Amino acid sequence: MVNFNQNSGCLTVFHGFPALEEESYLAGYSTLISAYDLKVPLPDYLCAIGPKHKKYNHGRWHIFTPRHKPEGTLFGHLTFALKYEGLDLAILNALFQTIEAKEIQEIICSEPTGSYSRRLWFLWEWLREEQLDIEDARAGNFVFLVNSKLQYEGKSFPSKRHRVRNNLPGTHNFCPLIRKTEKLEQYIAKNLSEVSIKHIGRTHPDLLSRAASFLLLKDSKASYTIEGEKPPHNRIERWGKAIGEAGQRKLSISELEYLQQIVIPDNRFIKLGLRKEGGFVGEHDRSIGMPLPDHISARSEDLDILLSGLIETYNLLREDDFDTILLATILAFGFIFIHPFEDGNGRIHRYLFHHVLAENDFVSKGLIFPVSAIILERIEEYRKILEHYSKPRLNLIEWRPTDKNNVEVLNETINLYRYFDATKQAEFFFECVEETVNKTLPDEVEYLRKYDFLNEFIKNYIDMPDKLVDLLIRFLVQNGGKLSKRAREKEFKKLTDSEIQAIEQKYADVFI
Repeated sequence: MVNFNQNSGCLTVFHGFPALEEESYLAGYSTLISAYDLKVPLPDYLCAIGPKHKKYNHGRWHIFTPRHKPEGTLFGHLTFALKYEGLDLAILNALFQTIEAKEIQEIICSEPTGSYSRRLWFLWEWLREEQLDIEDARAGNFVFLVNSKLQYEGKSFPSKRHRVRNNLPGTHNFCPLIRKTEKLEQYIAKNLSEVSIKHIGRTHPDLLSRAASFLLLKDSKASYTIEGEKPPHNRIERWGKAIGEAGQRKLSISELEYLQQIVIPDNRFIKLGLRKEGGFVGEHDRSIGMPLPDHISARSEDLDILLSGLIETYNLLREDDFDTILLATILAFGFIFIHPFEDGNGRIHRYLFHHVLAENDFVSKGLIFPVSAIILERIEEYRKILEHYSKPRLNLIEWRPTDKNNVEVLNETINLYRYFDATKQAEFFFECVEETVNKTLPDEVEYLRKYDFLNEFIKNYIDMPDKLVDLLIRFLVQNGGKLSKRAREKEFKKLTDSEIQAIEQKYADVFI
């Protein structure tokens, strides 16, 4: 039996992070991690009890007052965690794999009608997929599992055995959670879908069609650029066409494999389909070829379970009133963290953003949000968001190099990929969507309006072929409204100085 008094004292360092201020003590999940030496990624925020009679934040820590101090028992700290920190399925699962069933059973029997004891009862059986030797609850009001004040909930399903309403946003095989932050609540209140549709409704269909075509190719090219690739234009167009069809077919493992075939038309050196071996993202040591992972993929033997769970969770949340951007976050980032393919994961990951937005009518039909283009502009922030998930998990994965300079994972890791906090990823994606709605789309439509105006002026002023007019405008845009000396002497040497001056002046009137 754990002595919590030995594990609740003041620390100067907690798992490599600056810990508590003087006379502060661990509480909730931080106590459980310390007391049971749980091998889990640390939550973004940890809780402690401080000496002052006011709540405040100190770095990574949420400091509570002495009156919030939990009873120094397993149940006491679990109750504190559920009440003030919400659900951390990764920690709870690791804890339940460590303690004996009788410890949870004693908690339930001590408070058979208690709301927190019944929640713990449900969570034990749900996570462990085994039933305790306890009769079904006969009293107590039904209580929600997820505290909707702390985290975003899914559709509610009653569990009569525990008298609990299971409103987890996922299934046993895949269930990330997202905390309700002030930033996310503000974004949701902006109703970006409605704003987008309102902007588009004022745009002429022809103009919108041209903007959509441009943004489609821009997004396809950006997705390859993010991967450090410069494919021929026909491959960019082919992938752009696939993006344009996002949301038209139901999501399935076979659909994901089909998308990989489009991304990688030449598969002579790559085995298409779900990996049969390990996988990682990173470099190789130049001298000996040793893998240097930044991210280690889910084990190949876990892929069917994880992807089936991911798709099942997506379909479950689609039936509910779950926010579309949060849903896209869970699906797309869940996929990239699992990393099921030998190659093509990044582009399919970004395709899944398009799929969710299109299938759930977040955008108007025929319009594609240039998600990859926005991500490319925020590439360093994007990498940090991916690392925010990957780095804490690297030390929890035991692996060895293979003779093919790949990685072979030696320990059980499936829970790292199905239970995680996707809050940071959700905030990042909301930022990308807001930039698209309020800047990228309006800017592109406005550019086309100005382009058409200048195009019409040039054609009425000079008898010039369409292709040459387009080239002239592009040169002006690239050079800040002035025709370069090179362009004057080559492509447009037949223009007079007065004609160039008139065109440059009209450009300034329209674009500047």
